[in-house]
Amino acid sequence: QVYLVESGGGLVQAGDSLRLSCAASGRTVRSYAMGWFRQAPGKEREFVAVISGISSSTLYADSVKGRFTISRDNAKNTVYLQMNSLKPEDTAVYYCAKARGQIRSMRSNEYDYWGQGTQVTVSS
Repeated sequence: QVYLVESGGGLVQAGDSLRLSCAASGRTVRSYAMGWFRQAPGKEREFVAVISGISSSTLYADSVKGRFTISRDNAKNTVYLQMNSLKPEDTAVYYCAKARGQIRSMRSNEYDYWGQGTQVTVSS
């Protein structure tokens, strides 16, 4: 019903920047909170960032605060994650997800649709 397609991942050096995109279809991203999560090998999926529906309030994990920025382009129905000052610890598969409502959430169980993920690898 709802399709989320991530893109923009790749191999970069520490200190580089990367912008991930999440193109949505089937729903209007402006109406829902949209989040980014990531999962590194051998680890559980963790929250990265979220932008609320309508008001566009944002929330970030402490590990990325000040380096990453989440944004939304309503005309393109797309959510972005601008990643600056990348570190090797940021290496993971990054997933875009749609929440059930407008309110920001760090909890995976508040999201009902997920993209397939895009790989980000940061070398030292």
